[in-house]
Order: sequence, then structure tokens, then C-alpha cells
Amino acid sequence: MNLTKQPPRRPSNLSIAGIVGLARMTDKARAFNNETLGEYLYGGESGLDRKILDFLSISDEQFAEAVEEYDDHTLDTWVIEQSTRTISEIEEFNQRELSIEPQTEEYRQRLKDRLAKYAPDRTDIKTVLQSVELDDWGNFWQLDLTKQPPRSPYNRNIAGIFGIARMAEKARAARADKTGEYKYGQDSGLDRYLLDFLNLSAESFQQGAVDNPNDLELSDWVLLNIEKDPAEIEVFNQNARQFGLKTEKHRDNFAKRREMITPGQTNIGNWLDLMDYDDQKSFGIVDLARRPPRSPYDTNIGGITHLARLIDKARATSKDSLGEYWYGEDSGIDRKLLVFLGISAQNFVDVMKSYPTDADVINWLNTKNIKTKTEIKDHNEEITNMAPTTEGQRIFLEKTVNKLDSRRTDIETFFDLMVLEDEKSFEYWNV
Repeated sequence: MNLTKQPPRRPSNLSIAGIVGLARMTDKARAFNNETLGEYLYGGESGLDRKILDFLSISDEQFAEAVEEYDDHTLDTWVIEQSTRTISEIEEFNQRELSIEPQTEEYRQRLKDRLAKYAPDRTDIKTVLQSVELDDWGNFWQLDLTKQPPRSPYNRNIAGIFGIARMAEKARAARADKTGEYKYGQDSGLDRYLLDFLNLSAESFQQGAVDNPNDLELSDWVLLNIEKDPAEIEVFNQNARQFGLKTEKHRDNFAKRREMITPGQTNIGNWLDLMDYDDQKSFGIVDLARRPPRSPYDTNIGGITHLARLIDKARATSKDSLGEYWYGEDSGIDRKLLVFLGISAQNFVDVMKSYPTDADVINWLNTKNIKTKTEIKDHNEEITNMAPTTEGQRIFLEKTVNKLDSRRTDIETFFDLMVLEDEKSFEYWNV
């Protein structure tokens, strides 16, 4: 979970082991593992986390490892088994934490400031955890679609249903009067299609989206308020690519719109792909939350393996659209290539800003005359065959492959692992 984009679950969320703050700490632990914690604190750095960990007799390191290995359901069981706490002890802990009011002038003033900023008419917010929830909500519920596009229509992070994450961001932007060129609700063909399936009004969904800026909590809200079973949702998702293309008239309208947005690119075959293309084109971004970077095996840029992928990640980094990928010093393969090119990660990002197309980058490489063909060949062979050399690296590769697809016993190199990760991360895009 990326806590620079959304808050963790509410402290009052009891969905994991029935314990106050545990779902929240789970989100923070996962963000900590992924280095997407943002301004939040995890484990020993967080007062609430320390209380929970002490209560459970679990270390923050143990918990961080557990959230990496288990989903919420399995984590629930693991926590109960590890802690041996009784139901009555958990209830007592919950009641105590939920009732604590600010004890110092600093915390009382913090609550007053949050109320004044986010909820001046609310008189019911009095406790520390209510103050935390208000701050989370206030910091994340608004979205400005004049500065960034909504998420891809393919995104299924909310309730497992395509398009809901995108519609939620448009709903929040509409409430904040910051939709820009986007349309929400009955003014949007895709939204009407989604709302009809959900059997929800635009107003009802908007309120749910505004009240729940965390994806998991909005998912719970959606599933609670619709009457759809998993089979119905899966069929709906399978038909996603056919949205707006059922009749000849619909297909003609799509073709005209496609020609307007991207003249001559007939490879874009449906509205969802066109939305993704238009979003990225409109904001001048490479968004790696929408599509993977190019294959590490791609040698179309200067004959250098992994360079096309590095370019995509550098461009995404400059626009804060890297998604779940790592760039530069955070990536071992990137570091290897950057050393070969003789340039730092930040300088490479700056170069990409000056050379916006692949052709520009190739010209830049030619003027730099960086490496000979023999050096490039040797580099390509070395980097392509990079594989674990330590026990820790071998364990990492094995665990990652098992998590992605336990049948893939053929994965031995980091390049093949990257290809598999790309495939699995975006498999919904390819239904």
C-alpha cells in the first residue's frame, strides 16, 4: 500500500483480529516494507503501534515479516496464535484505546486545529483516535484532477471491480470542484455503466468515496452496499473491454474519438485503452501504475539491454508515477546499467527531461559515444544473466516467484523475474 496516495485504515477498524489499530498498523507495515510510508510512522516510531505490539508481545520486525507473507485473513489467525490474548483482554484493550482523550496541551491543540481545518461543525470528535482519523481523512479525501489523472479504468483495487478506483477519484474531485476536463456520474458514460451495475446513485457512491479515502475501506463499503456475488463481478470484469462497443454506432463513435486523440494508432482497440492513452498524453507522463515499463530484454535503444526499461522508469520517476516499481539506487539492475553508462540516477532523470523521445535519447547516446559495440555486447550478456549469488538473494528470488506463480520453476535470473512480475502485476489488463 502506498501511503503517499491514501491513508492507512482507520484506527477504529477492527477487521484484523478484532483489535483497535491493527488493520492500520498492517497497512503501515506493508508500506514500510515497500518504502511507501510517506509521512507515517511504523512500529517503534509510532505511539499506537508500540501499544499494539506490546499488547501482542510481537516485535515490529516480526510483524513486518508477517504482513509480507500473509494476507489479512491469514494474518488475523497468525496474530491470535502468536499473542495468546483472550477475547476479554482484547475488548478491554479496545475500550481503553478508543476512549483516550488528549492528555497534554499539545494534543488538545492539535485536535482543535484539525477540527477547525476539516470539520468545524463537528462536536462529537473528542478522542485521540478520532483526531487521527479526522486528520487522515482531511489529508486524503480531496483529489485535484487538474494536476493528475484518475487511476486507470483497468484498476481493480476497489472491490475487485474494474473502473471503480477511477470513478472514486473522479467522485472526490467533483466534490472538491477539481475535476478539470473529467466528468463524473451521469455525465460520464463509463460511470453510468458502472453505477448501473452497482445499482447505486452517483450521489450515494460519491459520499462513500469521500468518506472512505482508503481503498480497502471503500472496498468494504462498496461490497456492503451492492448485491453482487463474486461470479457476477468476474463476468462484469471479463466484459470490460467491450464497454461502449456493442453496436456499430458505438464502434463508429469510438473510431472517431480515437482518431481525434491519437491519429493513426489503430492498435488502441477499446475505450479503456484509449482512456489510459489520453490520460498519459494529456499530462505528459509515463504511468507505471497503468502499464509495465518495457521489457528488460529490449535493446531498441542503442542496442543496450534494459535501457528502454530504465528510460520508462526515469520518466515515471520525474512525474511521480512510478507505481510499485523501483528506480535508480533502489534497483540493483538499474544501478548496474547506470554505472555502465557513467551517469547518476538523478542526472539520468534530468537527461530524460531534455530528451523527450526515444529518437532523442538515441541521438544523445550517439553524441556521447559512451561505449563500443564490444563493450555493449559484454554488458548485455553480463546483465541479462544476473542471478542470485548469495543465500539471501536466492531466498528472495524463490519467495518472490512462489508468491507470483509457484508453477514457474524455470525462473533463475533477475531479468526473468522482472518479466514475470510485469505479467502478474498487469494480468487484469490482459483479460
